[in-house]
This record gives sequence, structure tokens and C-alpha cells, in this order.
Amino acid sequence: MDATTDKDPLVQEQIYNALCYLGESEPEEILNSCDEYLRQHDKLGYPHRVIILKAMETVVKNNIALLDKSTAKMEVIRDWQQAASNVLVAVGQRFINKVMEEVLSKFQPGILPHYFVMQTFANLSVSNGE
Repeated sequence: MDATTDKDPLVQEQIYNALCYLGESEPEEILNSCDEYLRQHDKLGYPHRVIILKAMETVVKNNIALLDKSTAKMEVIRDWQQAASNVLVAVGQRFINKVMEEVLSKFQPGILPHYFVMQTFANLSVSNGE
């Protein structure tokens, strides 16, 4: 995953494709590895972080029926706003209660919620509306 910092768009695309490919056979392992990598590299630049998060979103969407509830617990909302929100919405299509519980835990009394927390709520409601 360190290669995501390569400035060559073709290398970045290859990393994305490799993560997605590996995610087809081992979705939980790839999602956990990506999550751990992002936690360990919290200063990773935005464009490089988004590559990993987009791969996570694709793996979730392509394997939603195979995922375990523990996947919904991954704490991905930090500074990566839109891409992280998309991952939560994708996981929420199967585990809406767990995702809502995790997102609600980000609320603190007396502090205005982050814009992307609210956007995530909105997107969860749209993707899970009947």
C-alpha cells in the first residue's frame, strides 16, 4: 500500500486494482488491512488515502453479502471525509444498525457534528429508504 504515494497515476491505478482483486477472494482481510494501514499512516496525503478508501468501498459493494458485522465497526470517519463516508454508506446497506451506532458515537454534547457525519446520515437514509 506504500506505493499509493507514487505520483504516477498508472501505479496508483494498479494499487487500486490490486486491492480490489485481492478483496474478491479475501474481503474481510483486505478491509482490515486497509483500515489498519490508514490508522498507522494518519498523515498520509489526501489523494493517496482516497485510493485506499475507494478500493475499500469497491470491496464492500462487491462483497456485501459476505461481510461480517465486525466490518461495520471499522472507524473510518476521520479526515478523509467523502471517501470514508462512502465506505460507511456501502457497509450500511447490509448493517445499517451497526453503522448508525458507530456514526452516532461520534456525536459529542455541545459540539456541532462534522459536515460529513451529517452527509453520511443523509446518504445512509437514501440508500436504505423503502
